[in-house]
Amino acid sequence: MGSGEWCLQKRDSFKSETLVGNETVPEIGCLSIIVLGASGDLAKKKTFPALFHLYCQGFLPPNEVHIFGYARTKISDDELRNRISGYLVSERSASPSKDVSKFLQLIKYVSGSYDAAEGFQTLDKEISKHETSKNSLEGSSRRLFYLALPPSVYPSVCRMIRRYCMNKSNLGGWTRIVVEKPFGRDLGSAEELSSQIGKLFDEPQIYRIDHYLGKELVQNLLVLRFANRFFLPLWNRDNIDNVQIVFREDFGTEGRGGYFDEYGIIRDIIQNHLLQVLCLVAMEKPVSLKPEHIRDEKVKVLQSVLPIKDEEVVLGQYEGYRDDPTVPDHSNTPTFATVILRIHNERWEGVPFILKAGKALNSRKAEIRVQFKDVPGDIFKCKKQGRNEFVIRLQPSEAMYMKLMVKQPGLEMSTVQSELDLSYRQRYQGVTIPEAYERLILDTIRGDQQHFVRRDELKAAWEIFTPLLHRIDNGEMNPIPYQAGSRGPAEADELLEKAGYVQTHGYIWIPPTL
Repeated sequence: MGSGEWCLQKRDSFKSETLVGNETVPEIGCLSIIVLGASGDLAKKKTFPALFHLYCQGFLPPNEVHIFGYARTKISDDELRNRISGYLVSERSASPSKDVSKFLQLIKYVSGSYDAAEGFQTLDKEISKHETSKNSLEGSSRRLFYLALPPSVYPSVCRMIRRYCMNKSNLGGWTRIVVEKPFGRDLGSAEELSSQIGKLFDEPQIYRIDHYLGKELVQNLLVLRFANRFFLPLWNRDNIDNVQIVFREDFGTEGRGGYFDEYGIIRDIIQNHLLQVLCLVAMEKPVSLKPEHIRDEKVKVLQSVLPIKDEEVVLGQYEGYRDDPTVPDHSNTPTFATVILRIHNERWEGVPFILKAGKALNSRKAEIRVQFKDVPGDIFKCKKQGRNEFVIRLQPSEAMYMKLMVKQPGLEMSTVQSELDLSYRQRYQGVTIPEAYERLILDTIRGDQQHFVRRDELKAAWEIFTPLLHRIDNGEMNPIPYQAGSRGPAEADELLEKAGYVQTHGYIWIPPTL
């Protein structure tokens, strides 16, 4: 296949159609991607690199797409390009330096305030100039606004976009906004934020991004559960004893202690990332793969979660966290939490879902660990060696493996724990797994909201955690000190044992090497 044919194929997959009245209108207008907060860390480390990867793969054709950066910082186009160029690295480019240079030429920078008309009027003029240069029919162009900004400025920025930067949509064009988490601090603030933005944009225009939903192994969950016959009869309370969803980092809050202290590990990781994974693990089979059908089932799971019990929560704070000058001396913010959620429905009654996240621990990983019940009438007396488990390693070293009992090779009839292993790096050699952000940005361009959080879903998630968060904020629950580089507080392991989790001793999964 020649390069021209490849680009044509990519461009076709980039195109989509929009229903206007009773007719389907092809989206033929050009695309403008506007990154607000363009001079910040999120934009240069995640947003622009994701756009660059999409460009290298032909999903952002240069004859159709232009990228605008907007921020308060007064810098030139070239200064912004210089700031982000060091982060643009692609394994999918035959000529990286040439592609970086071409990509950077697509970027235009506009400086302005986030709450004043002048900057947004200038931004609109620049976007319109690009649309005119591409001969786009008025009303056929597409405008995607990515808010790489703190949530506190979302309302003012959305008001400015609504007043000054909207695209007419009568010929299939659209305006969409992408907002980052944390979307509020609790139920009240999240609902207020949703209400403010909801008055300006319709729900189909709003994309609440949670990058965990873009991870390859998270996206695989629906396929694993609903496309494989042998999982269907096992995935319930009769066979599964407990489910762990774990996020561990081996570093602390270096460089962002002040930001982290405002939120803590539950708001930063558990209430969004891990809870989204729980939804996909626990949900019923949707009617179809349409985004609304999938999101309907996720909401049902969240609405079935019982109130969190204090005795099923362990909080921790690593020693040295308060040494950060940006962290208050008497901070009560947890850097570690283990929380047990219980789903009150026919499938999961009695099965603890253990959400565990922490910083400055002894390893870095994110995984889902489904532990099955003991074998009844165990004639091999191998219970002490551990239980069957299905483990999905989200990062690093993406993999899925099943822990099972096998006969130890040799003349004796003895058992040992081993695994059936699907390690992506070994099985899919030469295949580059896309970054979560590039997948999700492409979804926003295509208008696919399957991997984004709906307003009622966000509300249901906050309803679960807000009472616990308020007790922590009020000093009614205090984190237990733990040593950096450890497993976290010993009380967390004790809680897991009480919940029924059986620790495996003597077996360690080692990612295979090529």
